[in-house]
Amino acid sequence: APSAVMAEGSGSGGGSRGPPCLGAASAFRRWEQLRRRAATPWARGLLALAAGLGLFYAMLRVPVRLRDGLAAVTVFLSTLTPKFYFALTVTSSFISGLIFVFEWWHFRKYGTSFIEQVSVSHLRPLIGGAENSPIAPAAFSVGETETSRQNVPECKVWRNPLNLFRGAEYSRYMWVTGKEPLTYYDMNLSAQDHQTFFTCDTDALRPSDTVMQKAWRERNPQARIKAAYQALELNNDCATAYVLLAEEEATTIVDAEKYFKQALKAGEMIYRKSQNCHSQSPQHEAQLRRDTNVLVYVKRRLAMCARKLGRIREAVKMMRDLMKEFPLLSMLNIHENLLEALLELQAYADVQAVLAKYDDISLPKSAAICYTAALLKARAVSERFSPETASKRGLSTAEINAVEAIHRAVEFNPHVPKYLLEMKSLVLPPEHILKRGDSEAVAYAFFHLQHWKRIEGALNLLHCTWEGTFRMIPYPLEKGHLFYPYPSCTETADRELLPTFHEVSVYPQKELPFFIHFTAGLCSFSAMLALLTHQFPELMVIFVKA
Repeated sequence: APSAVMAEGSGSGGGSRGPPCLGAASAFRRWEQLRRRAATPWARGLLALAAGLGLFYAMLRVPVRLRDGLAAVTVFLSTLTPKFYFALTVTSSFISGLIFVFEWWHFRKYGTSFIEQVSVSHLRPLIGGAENSPIAPAAFSVGETETSRQNVPECKVWRNPLNLFRGAEYSRYMWVTGKEPLTYYDMNLSAQDHQTFFTCDTDALRPSDTVMQKAWRERNPQARIKAAYQALELNNDCATAYVLLAEEEATTIVDAEKYFKQALKAGEMIYRKSQNCHSQSPQHEAQLRRDTNVLVYVKRRLAMCARKLGRIREAVKMMRDLMKEFPLLSMLNIHENLLEALLELQAYADVQAVLAKYDDISLPKSAAICYTAALLKARAVSERFSPETASKRGLSTAEINAVEAIHRAVEFNPHVPKYLLEMKSLVLPPEHILKRGDSEAVAYAFFHLQHWKRIEGALNLLHCTWEGTFRMIPYPLEKGHLFYPYPSCTETADRELLPTFHEVSVYPQKELPFFIHFTAGLCSFSAMLALLTHQFPELMVIFVKA
């Protein structure tokens, strides 16, 4: 290294750079000599001796400083008056009370402790806990098994098959109550659905469909309605424009039905044209799929209009014809609309026939399927059911079947009984639901509560038996009885789907966080000290000084 330094000094800089380089080299040599001497055993011994003497001095000096500090604190406390202690305890109680109220509000609204959330998200990375945090299950490795994928909780949001009309029902609710019944997240999902169902790649070839493509992406309802009228000016047979006007501009079900009838007329004409040329190119096939979606949507909403206007038999016929004409569109859950209409007609044999087809182990379940099956079995025994009589003689076979059906339904969605038994207030159902979640429970009870009330004793049987389900599944998040374990992500999704003024039902019930107990105890203790200081100031001052 010294030779390198000297070589650099004798470079292009000339002779004037020689002396500084020689001084640096000599300093480096002296440092090397000191380092060698410090590495000798006697030098290490001297350093250890110096460190020991310094530690011994600190051990002798620290108690003296602590004694002086305690004496100063004692003198300071002796000069304080009882008013100071009273103000201190009152302030402490007030601040801890504010923290307790905020923690309680945050837990009721979001289901988590604010202090714990801040600690996990901000303090843990500083401490180094982020290195040991588990990897989020967003992506899977190539060699991962299918079993591990199934263990990850999946919260898929579904279109509500019985969703209401925005203009004729949701908007009227907002006008009367001043509360927004739909969340932004829910409406955004609907906008995505509309773009998927009602648009295709060939829309650019037709000016009216190009306008409607932009209309479905608009956030402002008035802008969407204005765009629909613009599309009708370009093409009076634009079916999707009539659909938008029926959903959002019509303020009554009668007006909505008129728009849907115009949409049906235009949609059938476009659908026949698409059928004749769908095999010409992939673009024509995509257009046929879009026209099919429009036609099915319009016919379904017309059937729902007939159901709401009291023409129930006509609605049932339209739903049956739609299911026969498009049997492959079972994912739209039109059978749930049919079940509700048949229950209104009290055609229980027809309801049983629909359940026999769709309540299959290979098909996805829903609250409508499970609770309707339980309702039919409860109907056979509920009129004569009595808890006292059943406890004496035991349950009959039919009663056992009814109780098992109720347990099955409650295990699938444990939120529904509280709404059917009117232990919780209902709100308008959202446009999307989460299966097994509170949003699905709201949507089911909103339409089916009247059917349970119509059957005498059905709600009494539900009241007596539904809580017994939880004894069979003590750990619902880990293991289920007839279904998969209950997903732990439903609360978060339901809070996004349901309005803020609705108290979301949580299952299983969460224990109060530690910091709520801590702040409540601190507030109570501080308040007690403040009271004692106010009542017995001299005794409290003597206690503090002691």
